[in-house]
Amino acid sequence: MRTDAITLRQLRALRAVADSGSLTLAAAQMGLTPPAIHSQLKSLDDLAGTALLQRAEHGVFRPTAEGRALLLAEAQTATALARAGREVAALRQGHSGTVVLGVVSTGKYFAPFLVATLLRALPRIEVTLRIGNRDAILAALAGDELDLAIMGRPPREPAVIADPIGPHPHIIIAAPDHPLAAQDPVMPGDLLAQTFLSREDGSGTRILMTRFLDRIGEGAPWRAVEMGTNETIKQAVIAGLGIALISQHTCTEELRARRLTALSAIGLPIQRSWYLLHRADRAPSPATERIRAAIAGLGGSFLPRIEPDPNPR
Repeated sequence: MRTDAITLRQLRALRAVADSGSLTLAAAQMGLTPPAIHSQLKSLDDLAGTALLQRAEHGVFRPTAEGRALLLAEAQTATALARAGREVAALRQGHSGTVVLGVVSTGKYFAPFLVATLLRALPRIEVTLRIGNRDAILAALAGDELDLAIMGRPPREPAVIADPIGPHPHIIIAAPDHPLAAQDPVMPGDLLAQTFLSREDGSGTRILMTRFLDRIGEGAPWRAVEMGTNETIKQAVIAGLGIALISQHTCTEELRARRLTALSAIGLPIQRSWYLLHRADRAPSPATERIRAAIAGLGGSFLPRIEPDPNPR
């Protein structure tokens, strides 16, 4: 049996005749002539190598055993096509689909909660989360590997459309027993005399720290020790190995538990924003647009928060 040559039109003709029992009725149902229906059935018989319909009493057509086997396949095909049609409509309307969301490393403290919130609100859209430093996320965005990205400062390249989605304060942290913890405010010279624990090149936090220290020091030298992750930096600060300029969203729990303290100094906290962005030269898919709108609609409620200390030092 040459199944590769069978067409949907032939199967529908077989279904119409089997259901109505008549070439004439089947032709009217399909908007064809009886000879056209007969031609479709003859071709299907030739492909099957056997008759798929037989005349019963009163000239009514009834399917043979082989015809019933093909009618079962036709019914399954019709069901699959109807399901595919619904899925295509859902994809076009943004009710289902897949969206890849890239988030810079600093955002890993809220990104899983954000994705869980999105999946509860839009369960038919699969959101895939990718975490990396700023350079890695920008490279993925330029390589068309991401649909959306969240970061602290929109890039010049690739060209993007960026919308602020919430505040992103940066602070300088120290161990609670650090000598500078008792100063209010800490003077720029005292800050520059410290060892700063820093993220790697390519990190947005590293760029911000460099700009801040160069600005308050007016070009004076300062010392930094590079560490690979925010977790390592926090533990090193707690151990007294130095201080660090860091996103407040990475250390809310440690600040709340008073394992770390935020230094008070002119220009701190550095107020920035989180941005949700996508490439300007790519029209977002309907699913991407729904996820983008959902994130924007949250108004930054997914970001970590610290209540004001009722007993400040």
